[in-house]
Formats: sequence, structure tokens, C-alpha cells
Amino acid sequence: MRSEVTHFKCEISDGIATVALNRPERKNALSFDSYAELRDWFRDLHYSDTVKAVIFAPNDGNFSSGGDVHEIIGPLTKMNMKELLTFTRMTGDLVKAIVNCGKPVIAAVDGISAGAGAIIAMASDLRIATPEAKTAFLFNRVGLAGCDMGACAILPRIIGQGRAAELLYLGRSMSAEEGAAWGYFNRVVPQDQLLDTANDLARRIADGPSFANMMTKTMLAQEWSMSVEQAIEAEAQAQAICMQGQDFHRAYNAFVAKEKPVFEGD
Repeated sequence: MRSEVTHFKCEISDGIATVALNRPERKNALSFDSYAELRDWFRDLHYSDTVKAVIFAPNDGNFSSGGDVHEIIGPLTKMNMKELLTFTRMTGDLVKAIVNCGKPVIAAVDGISAGAGAIIAMASDLRIATPEAKTAFLFNRVGLAGCDMGACAILPRIIGQGRAAELLYLGRSMSAEEGAAWGYFNRVVPQDQLLDTANDLARRIADGPSFANMMTKTMLAQEWSMSVEQAIEAEAQAQAICMQGQDFHRAYNAFVAKEKPVFEGD
């Protein structure tokens, strides 16, 4: 899996990839190029055996302020419908790439997490925040609908329909305390513990059975649109596939030997 990227930061070490937007002077605003490169990177991640978990980190005290006002929003006001739809599909493809990358993604949120930045955190599997984190799905504050990049589908599943409606209609900021109480954040930790906490979670995930984790992530996404009966059958098939894997046998043999299993992802 490549760590040589142009429009964001990426470091891969011992099965964990840490990525971060790299425009601290703009509170890590997204550009057309960073959207596209992140989309392509997460798409490629699906085929990687070297990366087992991803941390999407803040940079210089902020997660992301969303689409750059001058580099994205300004040009969008001059585009025709076909061009606009190309852009909105591309941003949606980033969310789909994160959801379908096959690797658990941990968002470590500090400072501003707004617009598309909030969406990236929302699309992640786990979210950790500092007390300074401020999350805003602020699309209606720029005259747009709250239904952006899957927000109306994903956010209510995390925090509930009423709370999601409040954030999407008002575009107001959600504090870290609110986010934790509503189940949006898995935990809130002091700023100087954020990356250590994210790395600890990522390490525990990366040391686990990566093929089985991929299957869990796949089922979490796919079962949204299934009936309970369909979901139970899909999980039966998924678990039967995992039972054929060597990690299942390693876990059993380690248990018998009273040892800790060492998973290898097959």
C-alpha cells in the first residue's frame, strides 16, 4: 500500500496507516485534488494486505474545516449541472471508499470537524475526540441541503433521527460532550492523549484477525439495507467463510495450549 501521496499526509508502520489532511493554515480544508486522492487511496486500501487499520488524524489542532471556500465553493457557483453532479458523486465516492475499504478506520478528532470533515469522521468506524472538538454538519449554513455525502443515511444510525435532524437543519456545532453522550464519539480524551488512544485502538485491531475484521466491516455496512432474516443468513455465510480460515484454527490451538493467539490474516 502506497504511502507516497501528494495532497495529504500518510505514514504506514507495522500494519497501521495514519493519514491526515495537510493544510493547517486553512484548518485542513479539502481541495478537489485531496478529495480525489483520498478517494483513490481508500479504494486501493481494499486490496492491501499490509494495512490492517487506519487512523485519520488531525493536523495542528484541527481535523478538517471541510471544502475550501475559495478553492471549492467559489468554483462550484460557476459550474453547470453536469459538472456539479460530477463533483457531488466524487465526494460521495470518498465516503463509499471509506465504508468499503475493508479496514477499520478510527477518526481522531480535534478542533474543527466541519462539513466534509465531519462526514469523513462520520464515515469512520470509531471516533475519538478531545474536549476541544467541534463537529458541524453545516451544509444548510451555505444554502445547501443536509443530505450531503450520505449524512441523512449514516448520521441517524449513529445518533438517532431526531438528533441528526437537529444538526442537519440547524447546522450548529456539536460539542465533544454532546457527541459522547449521543454515541457519536466512542470516547473523549485529553488532547495530549488523543493519538496515543487512537494508536492503542488501532494496534489492538491490527493484532486481531484482519480477514474477520474485514468481514465484520462489510456486514456492518451491508446489513443496513437487509431485513433481520436476510442479515442472519448473510452472517451465517460470512461466519462459515471465516471458519475456513487459518486464524480460526490458530485461535483454537492457542486456547488449547493456553497461549495468546497470533493472527496472520488468513
